[in-house]
Amino acid sequence: MLFKKTVIIPEASRGLLFKNEQFVEVLKAGKHEFWELSDTYKVQITSTLGTVTNPVLEQVLTLADTYPEHFAEDIQRWETGEQEVGLVYQDNVLKDIKAPAQRGAYWRGQRVIEVRKVNIADDILVPKHLANILINAKEAALRNVVLFSVAVSHIPEGHIGFLEIDGEQRETLTAGSYAWWQFNHSIKVTQMDMRLQNMEVNGQEILTKDRVGLRINLSALWQVKDAALVRTSLADHKDYLYRELQLALRTVVSTQTLDELLADKNLLNQTIQSLVAEKVSAYGLELNTVGARDIVLPGEMKAILAQVVEAEKKAEANLIRRREETQETRSLHNTAKVMEGNPVLLRLKELEILEKITGRIQNLNVYGGLDGVMNDLVRLTERTKNP
Repeated sequence: MLFKKTVIIPEASRGLLFKNEQFVEVLKAGKHEFWELSDTYKVQITSTLGTVTNPVLEQVLTLADTYPEHFAEDIQRWETGEQEVGLVYQDNVLKDIKAPAQRGAYWRGQRVIEVRKVNIADDILVPKHLANILINAKEAALRNVVLFSVAVSHIPEGHIGFLEIDGEQRETLTAGSYAWWQFNHSIKVTQMDMRLQNMEVNGQEILTKDRVGLRINLSALWQVKDAALVRTSLADHKDYLYRELQLALRTVVSTQTLDELLADKNLLNQTIQSLVAEKVSAYGLELNTVGARDIVLPGEMKAILAQVVEAEKKAEANLIRRREETQETRSLHNTAKVMEGNPVLLRLKELEILEKITGRIQNLNVYGGLDGVMNDLVRLTERTKNP
């Protein structure tokens, strides 16, 4: 006995009709009726929302390969070659990236989905406009795909980048942002700072020629001048420069006495710079300036030097005092010579002294008049000179 079987396919869906487990056709959305003697018809309903997040399942794609004429109107196929990348656009907005040697399909729907293929056989550099879209992707799904698909490098101002592809040096990069397709390749970018930089060589314990232990801190300003030469010649150019400065400092200090070092610290700086600058220039580095910031003496040596400085200052003070006394004595001698033959000047000097004395006295009693005072003063002076 025949009976009717009704199947309803919802909107944005397709039905895959099977009879006795064999594919028959694709059913559109709507109501479908079948007459059968037994349960020979089965329908598999599949959503066909036209979005990149709803690709055709592998099982359905296999049926489409077997019965292409039945699926021609409903699915859109895509396939990438061994050296091709697929860019999936939905309504002209980039949504996904497909790796090389992949295939798939999307259901045709209200959204327009397009897979644009990019050949990466000869050039894996991502064009700048596309790189900006990938680097600044806002959707989390696309950002996650970019992490596995694209190698990104940002070269700041004052730096140089070196691009290696599969272990081979390819080119030198100036400041800017770059992106490369990393499918089938190993990509590495190293950067080098070309700006003027400072290096500190601190806490160096060194013995001078006269066996005095010093701790010296050294500063140096340096710069990379030939980045390519530095990269090919030195495994670690900063470590190399540090070691050269350290060795030069030890060499120079060990050949000078403490007095020589303290007498002219600039000589120490100039000697170190001349020694190191010549060596590092052969490897693309330039040493601009070198300066010993601190020369720290041991505790007992500080005390000795303090005593020496104190003694020197005392000697200088005594010398200055003796010079002043000698100059004052010479001045008095010259004044006495002038007054010896000139009684008027002698009298004026006596009056000057009298004025100074009376200026400090509150009450003055005079007996015998001014002549008596002056005569007594002269006699007093003569008695003082000739006891």
